[in-house]
Amino acid sequence: MNPFVQVAMVGAGNMGGGMLSRLCGLGWSVAVHDTDPLAQSHAAECGAVPCGSAMQAARMLAPDGVLMVVVVDAAQTESVLWGHDGAGAVLQAGQTVILCPTLGPGTVQKQAERLALAGIDCIDAPMSGGPLRAKEGTMSLMVACSDEVWQKSQGLLNALSQQVFRVGQRPGDGARTKLVNNLLAAVNLVGAAEAMALAERLGLDPLATLSVIEASSGQSWIGSDRMRRALADDFEPRAHVTLLAKDTGLAVQAAKEVAFDPPLGRLARDLFAQAMVQGWSDLDDAALLKLMRQR
Repeated sequence: MNPFVQVAMVGAGNMGGGMLSRLCGLGWSVAVHDTDPLAQSHAAECGAVPCGSAMQAARMLAPDGVLMVVVVDAAQTESVLWGHDGAGAVLQAGQTVILCPTLGPGTVQKQAERLALAGIDCIDAPMSGGPLRAKEGTMSLMVACSDEVWQKSQGLLNALSQQVFRVGQRPGDGARTKLVNNLLAAVNLVGAAEAMALAERLGLDPLATLSVIEASSGQSWIGSDRMRRALADDFEPRAHVTLLAKDTGLAVQAAKEVAFDPPLGRLARDLFAQAMVQGWSDLDDAALLKLMRQR
């Protein structure tokens, strides 16, 4: 039996769990580490090899294997790679790290540079689409990497998704693309929540109104997805308020660094911050409707 695995995945929560399930279903050999015992257990049920740390998962990688970092933010990414029992200490030249979280472009560049010193390739590949689309392989991956790494990674990237977009070679361009996307997603979500709160205040049937919007010029995917749940009082987190709160902050900061002022982006950032002040950090971001109902 081959003692090595093709992929080591650190982070098997909402998105990571969907991606892992897809890879295992397609016959890829995967080692996994997650700090949540339930996520770890589910990954094992999918056929992945559970590991007690990122370092242990990385140790199982084949010489040309890939470490996928599917955590939430820069601090967790740093911990996975360089913290106690981090993967970076045992990764080998010729292996590849895929960074999937939404990170600041500067963070991605610094991680890529540090990995390169050890001969380890880096793929900047944030994702979008939600857990179901991750499992189905229809989420979008925004990939930035060198031509050589792009070519050698085609098998895994195409297994992960039918929607792989190569956005550049520069480390951080995947992150920049994701921040632009998520800023628009946040603006669209705030707009949808505002419109539905207004519909209710005007005495309209909100579900009927949403059906009209979905067939008309006001339609947006995130508006439909989140408002359908919000109107059913379903705030079970698929995407926590904290995520778009973080991402809008990163996007506005990235805009500032290139002397661009995004007025709608700043407003969306501030509204997500207000939702967190209300104590809704751990709710689904459909909770923006709750915020708009207070206005």
